[in-house]
Amino acid sequence: MRVEAERVTGVFPAEDLSRRTFRFETVLVLALSLGASGVSALISFVGSLTAPGPLSDHNANLNASAAPGRPWLDLAWQLFGIATALVPVALVAYLLLREHSSLRALGFDRTRPWFDLGRGVLIAAGIGSIGLAFYLAAQGVGANLTVVPESLPDVWWKFPVLILSAAQNAVLEEVVVVGYLLRRLGQLGWTPMASLAASAVLRGSYHLYQGVGGFIGNMAMGVVFVYLYRRWGRVGPLVAAHTLLDVGAFVGFALLAGKVGWLPTG
Repeated sequence: MRVEAERVTGVFPAEDLSRRTFRFETVLVLALSLGASGVSALISFVGSLTAPGPLSDHNANLNASAAPGRPWLDLAWQLFGIATALVPVALVAYLLLREHSSLRALGFDRTRPWFDLGRGVLIAAGIGSIGLAFYLAAQGVGANLTVVPESLPDVWWKFPVLILSAAQNAVLEEVVVVGYLLRRLGQLGWTPMASLAASAVLRGSYHLYQGVGGFIGNMAMGVVFVYLYRRWGRVGPLVAAHTLLDVGAFVGFALLAGKVGWLPTG
């Protein structure tokens, strides 16, 4: 009866799933999400590196208009992009369900909202100022492109979309790169240090489009995030912190660009 139920529902205990299965599914999840982003970022970085002029003369544009001059179509494309970027998270949820688990096992749920938010605020406050200083220094010495966090038109949906984009980045990255990847690498027999290195390097890789500074800074952030995840057993605080960091970057740039002299605008 158990075998028949598993065949019908597609749900299997973790001990019945081989390492080969875990290895194959991990490669697929990364190939459909942030692993592919890492390859794309590398190609983009090589293009910037081989173009005339220092890296700081080139821009890395985020949250750009998808249909200039057509705000409703633009909004549709923005929401479509945000929604489809979260499909890998849904895939991770399904893969966990298959082994009688869920995203709750990664600490991504609503059981401790104030804990997650409180820790997230503290993390964002600490990392945000250091990260901004590091970016300005890297951009100043020509090791980073000029990051343009947003170039959306001044329409009513601009700030809501920027906030949704920030939340989408946070959920995707922390669920996949920290919670899911560390779980799977542990099941594959990786040591804690090797898993930490893999997660941190992956995080740095898909930020390489920003330049060497983006790679190093985000890799360092990845080390901190893995440490905190292992300490708390939850990705919730990391999602909260990452959301706040990106909201600060996206919305802050929209409000300050061209109004302060210390912020590069490309």
